[in-house]
Amino acid sequence: MAWDTEGTRRRLKEAATVEFAAHGPDGTSMARIAERAGINKERLYNYFGDKRALFHTVLADELARLSASVVPPEGGDFERVGEFAGRTYDYYADHPDLARLLLWEGLADGPIADEANRTEHYRRKVAAYSAAQDNGAVGTAIPADHLVLLVIGLAAWWFCVPQLAQMLTGTGPDNDTEQQRRRATVVTAAQNLATAESTPGNAGR
Repeated sequence: MAWDTEGTRRRLKEAATVEFAAHGPDGTSMARIAERAGINKERLYNYFGDKRALFHTVLADELARLSASVVPPEGGDFERVGEFAGRTYDYYADHPDLARLLLWEGLADGPIADEANRTEHYRRKVAAYSAAQDNGAVGTAIPADHLVLLVIGLAAWWFCVPQLAQMLTGTGPDNDTEQQRRRATVVTAAQNLATAESTPGNAGR
């Protein structure tokens, strides 16, 4: 019987996502990933190479899904930066492992996953925000590169430090009312950041 290669790769990546999110690339093992997937460890190595390469593949795939699911305001709809941040928040709420994977990447002493492609992706974002500042669709109080990072951070940070969010609000992320409240805050804050204008003595560019 022929092997379901794509199905096997998918199961291995799903298992790796869970393990890496929980334990980081240094805290898990290829054996544990293979065991979770119910697939021979040698096949894991054959498909993905070593553990670092597998972590990079998993993170790059997760970020590609985020980009495909949350369309940025690069087409000129910069009046809705807040809603873009809200949709990004929704994605992290549905995929909290992504925030953990990014944190582990930052903590790991190693190369950045898919660095060239990701850098180009973020530079396009910065260029789009900068152009929107030039035509008046976005305020100039915050430099474009910093604004991109702040909008992402507003959406993602709730899921990076859920313990801090719970201590501050007194409510966990499973509370629907609090979830809606957090999303509304993200939307409002992102929109305010995107519309803030520079003032004399406080030039952002």
